[in-house]
Amino acid sequence: MRKTRVDELPQFWNVLKGDMSLVGPRPERPVLTEEFSQQFADFPKRLRIIPGITGYAQINGGYDITPDAKCKLDNYYIEHFSVWFDIKMLLGTVKIVFTGDGAR
Repeated sequence: MRKTRVDELPQFWNVLKGDMSLVGPRPERPVLTEEFSQQFADFPKRLRIIPGITGYAQINGGYDITPDAKCKLDNYYIEHFSVWFDIKMLLGTVKIVFTGDGAR
């Protein structure tokens, strides 16, 4: 279940409630948000937008990525946001779900 990330399906409820988006930086645990905000000057940028179920860092780094690299990828997404970029990321997520690429 984790390999295909099906365990994340309940988060669609959060999208329907407006607490999350389909695409955007993945939310961090509060303790990590505080820690990363102090460690990485650009980290607070990602807090300005609604978190997403899937994001640029997840598609391009998965689980094997440093917090600094994740922050840079998330900020790249924020700076280059477009509907087409979101569609591309959704298609990338579908590929990961069906192939298991990037899964633990």
